[in-house]
Amino acid sequence: MTSLPAATWRSLSADHERRADSLTAGHRARRATGERHAIDDFLYDYYGTRPSTLRRWHPGIGVRLEAGPDGPAPHHRWRWYTTDADKAVRLDVAAFLSDRGDSVRYIHRLLTAIASRPAFTGCFGLHEWAMVYRQREHRHPLPLRLGQQGTDAVVESHQIRCTHFDAYRFFTPDAVDLNLHRPTRASQVDLDQPGCLHASMDCHKWATKLGPAVPGALALDCFELAGDIRLLDMRASPYDFSSYGESAVAIETPEGKAEYVAQQREFAQRAGRLRAQLIEICSALLAQAEPEARAEE
Repeated sequence: MTSLPAATWRSLSADHERRADSLTAGHRARRATGERHAIDDFLYDYYGTRPSTLRRWHPGIGVRLEAGPDGPAPHHRWRWYTTDADKAVRLDVAAFLSDRGDSVRYIHRLLTAIASRPAFTGCFGLHEWAMVYRQREHRHPLPLRLGQQGTDAVVESHQIRCTHFDAYRFFTPDAVDLNLHRPTRASQVDLDQPGCLHASMDCHKWATKLGPAVPGALALDCFELAGDIRLLDMRASPYDFSSYGESAVAIETPEGKAEYVAQQREFAQRAGRLRAQLIEICSALLAQAEPEARAEE
């Protein structure tokens, strides 16, 4: 167990708040005016991310926050924290696992499975194209770069190889049977792989679900990665994002495919490092649960 003096954890918390505010500044400004952003708002809408939650700094598992002259750290009022006799505050692992134990075990199983597989980089982001295939109405109020007919032709000239259920479930009815795989929620552990942009974006999802067990810096790293991936996801989509000042990654061309794969590999490496840290956190949580389980037998 590591103990942090009050001056240290206050500095870390303040740095975290500044970084979180910088990362969420655009969204917060738009929210005040009711403006929508087809790229950035995804992280808040789809993942249910709240700027206030991102701003809250956690030390992570195995760290005690020593009391200052004005008393214990504010975390003592937060869910899943406990205060020791010396007024130091730390994560109450037993309480956290009592509420989130099943989630921790699932996240550990899923992330470990993903990490065990090689990265597949031959999907070329065609999941976004399959979401508008043969449809007159689209999710975003933006034109299609190639028009509907040209977009449909790209889908029909490629093999769709999406393995991620949360992308596949948004395929249009006509696109569903064009996919090589039939991912379901139940098969996610068996199919998710490290080259998938959505599986990498989901590091943010799993960090959020692990909540106070995840150190603040890691939580923001996962959020920042998700934002960077979302940008590529949309630049490689069939939509025309020139009104946002974004150039297309034209995956219908050899050059666009090469650019997509190069970035995909970089993101897979970044996600791999973050995923490994999340796995370690899950392992540490579950390791503390095992002695308690044996004691109850």
